[in-house]
Amino acid sequence: MEYVSRLPGPLLDGLIDDLYYLEGAPPYTRLLLPAAPAPLLIVNLGAPFLIRTATDGAAVAYADGCAVTTPTHAWEFGYPSPTRSVGVHFKPWGLAPFLPMPAAELCDRPATVEQIWGRAARAELRRRLTSTDEPGEMLTLLEEELMKRLREVDGLELVRHLSTAIADTGGSVPISALGVAARASSTYVAKRFKDVIGVTPKRLARSYRFTFTVLALDVAAPIDWGGVAARAGYFDQAHFVHEFREFTGLTPTRYVEVRQRFLREHPDHALEGWPLPAD
Repeated sequence: MEYVSRLPGPLLDGLIDDLYYLEGAPPYTRLLLPAAPAPLLIVNLGAPFLIRTATDGAAVAYADGCAVTTPTHAWEFGYPSPTRSVGVHFKPWGLAPFLPMPAAELCDRPATVEQIWGRAARAELRRRLTSTDEPGEMLTLLEEELMKRLREVDGLELVRHLSTAIADTGGSVPISALGVAARASSTYVAKRFKDVIGVTPKRLARSYRFTFTVLALDVAAPIDWGGVAARAGYFDQAHFVHEFREFTGLTPTRYVEVRQRFLREHPDHALEGWPLPAD
């Protein structure tokens, strides 16, 4: 599988972690994507892919791609084989300037590219992207489209500042202190967060805390789950297990088994990070 990634230029670099191109045979037909503070835009250039979220009883097909803000539960992604797409991994606040609606409307409810940018714009973008076979040129075209659609969002700088504080502490910063530091009411801060990120500061902090905890796990070694839960600030292991299932769709033990399977069957794969086999 070919995966090409690059950082965006000025103005976009404060909103986006990377732009990417993906093509080839996926490691598994279905992958689980744990809930992480990472909004996503996919412009699909191949056969439709399927998404099943916590709110969907059945998988939904997306032909032109999708946008999704910070998820609150694990979601399932069904790749066609082969697959081909370009996309964007956003910072938690980064997708909002490209949306025509509050980010909360896309929380666990992906929208198609046509729904966010319109049919004509979607068709023109696809035409431009498929006019070349060069991944680098595709990413340039996608970056140009994003620059064209960049708009101001009320409260973005406040949310960016407070979200960075949450990220820098791995989600452990007292949420009540954020509003005080920003000289804004907790109600105002929560509303701005939902409009820009899709979730409240408390929920974002939970996502960071969990993500930092899980990424630090060494699945090749024995794991003291009680110690992991305590170090992550959970009051008891039962609460930790409940949140683990909410964020990954798996129990801690099953998560380790699935991660070990991925690493064993596909070492050094382009998608080695978060995805988990769902088959």
